[in-house]
Amino acid sequence: MPDPSAILTADSPPQLLVSRHRATRELRFPPLAAQSPLAAEHETVAIAGRGHVYSFTVIHPNPKSGAAPFALGYVDLPGPVRLFGRIGGEGVGIGAACEVVAHAEFGYAFQTVAA
Repeated sequence: MPDPSAILTADSPPQLLVSRHRATRELRFPPLAAQSPLAAEHETVAIAGRGHVYSFTVIHPNPKSGAAPFALGYVDLPGPVRLFGRIGGEGVGIGAACEVVAHAEFGYAFQTVAA
């Protein structure tokens, strides 16, 4: 069984870890911690980390910050699971194919890929 404290598998490309309710099969992210009172009712499973952009916006930080603009948005993954996060790469747009990637600061992010 995968470690429930992690959010991504070590596979390449990584898969996303979620908790699945044993009775209803409902998925939730991030996966529940082992010490959660709900943990006995859930199992940790991996789902494909490739999906499509549902909606997004581009953030333009103050020029004085020196930070480059970046995209934030919702990505629909199999399950169904819809996650919010940073989206990098070329061609960010509604319906764009993307996959989950490990991110040192945020744990995960999305990167656009060729469809």
